[in-house]
Amino acid sequence: MNGTVLITGASSGIGWELALLFAEADYHVLAVARNEIKLKELQQTVQQKYGVELDYIPKDLVQPQAVDELIAELGQRSLSIDFLVNNAGFGLYGPFIKTDAKDEMDMITLNVGVLTHLTKSLIPHMMEQKRGGVLNVASTASFQPGPLMAVYYATKAYVLSFSEALANELIGTGVTVTALCPGPTATGFEKRANLGTSKLFQSGVMDVKSVAKHGFHGFLKGKAVVIPGWKNRILASSTRFVPRNIVTKIVRKLQETRGGQS
Repeated sequence: MNGTVLITGASSGIGWELALLFAEADYHVLAVARNEIKLKELQQTVQQKYGVELDYIPKDLVQPQAVDELIAELGQRSLSIDFLVNNAGFGLYGPFIKTDAKDEMDMITLNVGVLTHLTKSLIPHMMEQKRGGVLNVASTASFQPGPLMAVYYATKAYVLSFSEALANELIGTGVTVTALCPGPTATGFEKRANLGTSKLFQSGVMDVKSVAKHGFHGFLKGKAVVIPGWKNRILASSTRFVPRNIVTKIVRKLQETRGGQS
């Protein structure tokens, strides 16, 4: 056994695929998500495919005290977390003045607050054993402002900045931090974000299994930033050479739906 990995948002999409990859590579997986039915399905899938046990904790991490409750449960189960995958998160599409304020505050809580809190809570153990790692799922949205998804893009910019800074702080400790920055990916995210008809998603998406594999292997290599797909890497790099106001206008055009803005 290569250690225990806690994966948030493991009931679907990238989190689900990462859980399968870690299980296949002989890691003990602890999956966390709201949907207990899907977590049980993941547990059965891992058992059938790889003959290993997967544990899970159903938890809505947006709720107050949820992270503290999760950490307490880890203690009650005598579980030491060697690796952390902060995958839980969601997006919201539409002009900022029209989107729901509570949804956006929940997004900030999950995409930023929970990720930071879990990392803060679990890294000390990793440093004590001089071994471990954190994989934070960011996005190519991290690299520029995102009109019509202003808050989501801002949360992912935080994830990338935080991950790169922490990776630098932890050099020499045996603990790595990786930011996975996928572009548009067929995960179901676009449905929750009401983004499926945008030009961005209509122009083509990556397969979720490919994205997860890129992230998994980059994480094992200790890379600070992983951007799956050559198109995504080019786009992410190009934002450094184009004036910010131009980049923002381009993103706005890509975000718009076929019939115009939301």
